[in-house]
Amino acid sequence: MAGKVALLLWGWCPLSPPGAQTTQLLVQPPWTPPVLWDRVTLTCQGLGTAAATTWYKDGQCWQLQGPDRFVVTESGTYQCERPGTGLSPPVSISNDRLVLQVPAQALLEGDTVTLRCRTRKDVSVSRVRFYQDEKDLGGPLKGAELSLSPLQLHHSGSYRCEGLEGFRLSRSLSPQTTSQGLGVTLPPPISFPELFPVPVLEGAPESTEGSPLNLSCLSITSPLRPRAPLLHLFYRDGRLVGGPQGSPQLLLPAVGVSHSGNYSCEVRSERGAVRKSSARLRVTVRRVPLSGVSVSAQPPGGQVALGDRLVLSCAVAEGTGPLSFSWHRGDSWALLGTGPHLELRHVGDNDSGHYQCRASDGHSVAKSVPMNVTVLGEQDSQEWGNPTHHIPITPGQVPAPSVSPQCPWPMPPSAPVPWHSRCAQVTP
Repeated sequence: MAGKVALLLWGWCPLSPPGAQTTQLLVQPPWTPPVLWDRVTLTCQGLGTAAATTWYKDGQCWQLQGPDRFVVTESGTYQCERPGTGLSPPVSISNDRLVLQVPAQALLEGDTVTLRCRTRKDVSVSRVRFYQDEKDLGGPLKGAELSLSPLQLHHSGSYRCEGLEGFRLSRSLSPQTTSQGLGVTLPPPISFPELFPVPVLEGAPESTEGSPLNLSCLSITSPLRPRAPLLHLFYRDGRLVGGPQGSPQLLLPAVGVSHSGNYSCEVRSERGAVRKSSARLRVTVRRVPLSGVSVSAQPPGGQVALGDRLVLSCAVAEGTGPLSFSWHRGDSWALLGTGPHLELRHVGDNDSGHYQCRASDGHSVAKSVPMNVTVLGEQDSQEWGNPTHHIPITPGQVPAPSVSPQCPWPMPPSAPVPWHSRCAQVTP
C-alpha cells in the first residue's frame, strides 16, 4: 500500500529561532519520515519536569504525566506537551512498504543531502528511480540513495521514489502501488530557507580625493544557522579590490580619482557552495578645487641685487590631483618656466616686474597674486646696505659740510623708493 510523507528539505525536527521557548519532539534515528521498523525513539524537550509530559497519538490524549521519552511500537502521528512551552509539532511514524527518507536536520542551500529509498525491514529493492515534481532525476545512484550537492533553491519540490522488491521486472512502476512494484507519492513542495539573502552594498556615492571611502556589504545568515561563517569580496569594475575576508567592510583610507568606478560585493559560504552578488554602486571621486595659490621669494620681498640669484616658489593651499605650474610676467602669457620654482641665477636690469604663478590640476587653473620683483643697481646696493652714522635731520636743517648723514627713517626692502628720494651724502 502506497504511503505519503512530506519531504521537508529544512529538516523534520521543529526549528525555532535561537532563544525561542517551544516544545521540541526529537526523533532517533534522525531520518524523516521515521519508520516503525527502525525502533524509533521519541524525546520530548521543553520547560518543566519530565514527569509533567503529556503524550498524544493521532490527536487523542495517549499518556498523562508520562516519561519524556519512549520507543515507538505503533505507527501513527505523535505529539507531546509540556506545561511551560505547550504542544510540540506532530511527528508521523510510517509503516509503509516503501518510503523516501531525508536526514532529520536543518538543510539550507549549499548543504549536501542524501535521499534514500527504503523498503519495509530493508528488504532488497532494485530499479530505484527518484523523481522531483514528476521529473526523473536520473543518477548517479549509490544503491538506493541519491545525493544532491550543493543544495540550491531550485531543489525545493515534491520528491518520490520507485523500486521493485526482488528481481521481478514485469513493467515500469507508477506512483501508485502495483502487484509487482512499490511507489510513494509526496504532497506539494515545501521551500527550504536560503543560507543568506542577496547582499546589499552601501556607501557614499561621492567622495573627494584624500578622504576615506567605507563600503559595507550587508547580508545576514539564516536564523537556522546564525553563526555560519561568510566570506566577503569587493570588486571595482569587475576587478577584485578587497577580500575574501570575514569583515563585511571595505575601507580605503585615502582615495583618488582612479578609485572612481562601479563597485559590487559578493558573499560566499565558507566552502564557496553558495555565492551571491550585490547590485552595482557607482562611486565618483572628485578632486579638491584649487585655491590659495601664493608666491614667495628668496631673498624675501623680491628685492635682489643686480647679478644675484633669485628664486620664486609657488605654493597651493588646497587642491588635489597631479598639479602643474607655469610662470609668467605682467599680463603676458609668455612662458618663463614650469614647476613649483622659478630660478633666475643672475638677474639683470630687465628682470624687474610683476611675476605670477598659475597652478593647474588638469581641469581648472588658479592664479597667484602677482609679486613685484625689483632689481637694485650697483650704486643702489652700496647706498642701501652700507650705513656708517645715524644723524637726525630736522625739517629745514642743512647738514654741515663734509658730514654724511644717514636716513632717519627705516627703509624696508619691501617698499623701495626711487633713488633720488633716498638719503644721499651731503658735501660742501
